[in-house]
Amino acid sequence: MHNIEQSEGYIRALALVDACSTPDGFVASTTDRDNYKRIWARDGVIIGLAALLTGEERYQKTLHATLKTLREHQGPHGEIPSNVDTASGRVSLGGTTGRVDADLWYIIGCAAYWRATSDDRFLEEFYASIERVQFLLGCWEFNNRGLIYVPQTGDWTDEYLHQGYVLYDQLLYWRALQDLCDMEKARHGKEDQILRDKVDRLHSLIRKNYWFFSCEKDAPGTYHPVLHQKGCEAAVHCNTHWMAFFSPTGYGYRFDALANTLVSLFGIADDDQRERVDSFIAKEVVQQDMMVLPAFHPIIHPEDDAWNELEVSFSFTFKNRPYEFQNGGLWPFVTGFYVADLAKRGKTDLARQYVDGIDKANKLGTDGEEWGFYEYIHGKYHSPGGTRNQGWSAAASLIGHHALDGTFIF
Repeated sequence: MHNIEQSEGYIRALALVDACSTPDGFVASTTDRDNYKRIWARDGVIIGLAALLTGEERYQKTLHATLKTLREHQGPHGEIPSNVDTASGRVSLGGTTGRVDADLWYIIGCAAYWRATSDDRFLEEFYASIERVQFLLGCWEFNNRGLIYVPQTGDWTDEYLHQGYVLYDQLLYWRALQDLCDMEKARHGKEDQILRDKVDRLHSLIRKNYWFFSCEKDAPGTYHPVLHQKGCEAAVHCNTHWMAFFSPTGYGYRFDALANTLVSLFGIADDDQRERVDSFIAKEVVQQDMMVLPAFHPIIHPEDDAWNELEVSFSFTFKNRPYEFQNGGLWPFVTGFYVADLAKRGKTDLARQYVDGIDKANKLGTDGEEWGFYEYIHGKYHSPGGTRNQGWSAAASLIGHHALDGTFIF
């Protein structure tokens, strides 16, 4: 059995999670830069999910506070804030567009807290808020055909070129709907069959519209026949991993590491698909001297067609130079989910290598200081990048070490 207590990476990560814990919830980072030292839906829930693995009651309370802060600042249509500055009262529902995944992580976080505590009073207190989010997500399907539409910059890849029916968001939607089924059954004593059918339909849509190892023309269950054919044509670039997204103009073929991890971790991928993705990661994506996954692969370079659009997509300053940020930067938080998936499938030795990679990345620092827990690592030079003391970089270590110990996220 893996000995968590003797791991310096785990101990340091737990200390940072403690530092990110406030009476109002988990802040994304202890660094007071831009908007990082705020209560974030996405970061806060991911940190909370990792902290729940410890079984410590204090983290349950901080996750509850995170969810309460988000609920109290919910938008007029049900929108969950991207982040909240409780000191000033400033609420962000996103940048140039809203953040779809904030709403999805909120439902997932509520369900996780409820399961961890068996607190049915929490469920009754929060359910009106949850139902408002559920309704809004249904509206974002637009055409009532089962997939939510995500505008560019509409999720964690807020400065990258993803839009349309993004796989990562569909996977979180599936998980959120699954959680809603469980919560509805707990409240009413029986399953909501309409909701269950929706979960099953989304499961099928994901399997039939984002995997193109073998293409069947006019296959039943395709979202749109013409787009599906474009997917078959684009699959020459990526027929060994799941497609990142499709939009009315076609498919995005770059490898989305987080989406390809979640589709396995949630049990939607089958064993053959998992093995093909594992093989692709080992051969094409990961670096043996820094086993941390990039957000996306391959990198967009200045000579590429997509560069001009990428170069004008940013919030404060341009971050997506080659090998940096979401354009080939290596992300501990993404890797933490992959560790959980590998360990759950019994690939313990490989999972341990990635845990070591996470801790190695988290240990990097600047100005002679170690354990910076930076946002990402430069994909070529392996220097730390982005903001330091990131709670979800610490969460990755917790998720990974607990997975090796047999306790899994989700």
